[in-house]
Amino acid sequence: MQIPLEIAFTHVAPSDEIKDLIADKIAHLEKIYDGIISAHVQIRAPHQRHQTGNLFSVTIELRVPGRALVVRRGQDKAARHEHLRVTLREAFAAMEVALRHWKDTAKGEVKSHGATLQGEIVQLDLAREFGQILATDNRLIYFHKNSLVDGAFGDLRLHDKVALVVGGDDSVIGPHASTVRPITALSYDPATKPRSR
Repeated sequence: MQIPLEIAFTHVAPSDEIKDLIADKIAHLEKIYDGIISAHVQIRAPHQRHQTGNLFSVTIELRVPGRALVVRRGQDKAARHEHLRVTLREAFAAMEVALRHWKDTAKGEVKSHGATLQGEIVQLDLAREFGQILATDNRLIYFHKNSLVDGAFGDLRLHDKVALVVGGDDSVIGPHASTVRPITALSYDPATKPRSR
């Protein structure tokens, strides 16, 4: 990978054993496709224990050329997700399917740059580093912090105007932006008007 593996633990004690397990599973994904740009794995447990115990959730995000593949497992409160290894196994199995599907799809595509759209940010989650854009073609487009090409993610605000390139429609989360660039409305300043000679 171009960027080292990132693993984040929320309300879960970090464990070298779990980190090694994740590294092995990422290495397996790299054997399927050796062009993975980056991988981020988020492991969460509720802040407070409930009667059923901690239910782990795992989010895996892989960046591949022009795409972000995202898989989440463990949010359905199934009893099996009280076991972190089970939740990790399910999440990585789903990511393997998503990666193979993307790879097969990418093989059949002629390399081309997507058309640039414009839109407005209508949802923004600064803590989880993602948002949604209502594009000018009336599609709701997911985007992640890593899609931003200019500026800082923390500087974005609701209703900001952006230019975007849609990476694809075939992910679990629907269409998502491969690149997002903040834009500003043009304004006329008479003081800058060129003088006629």
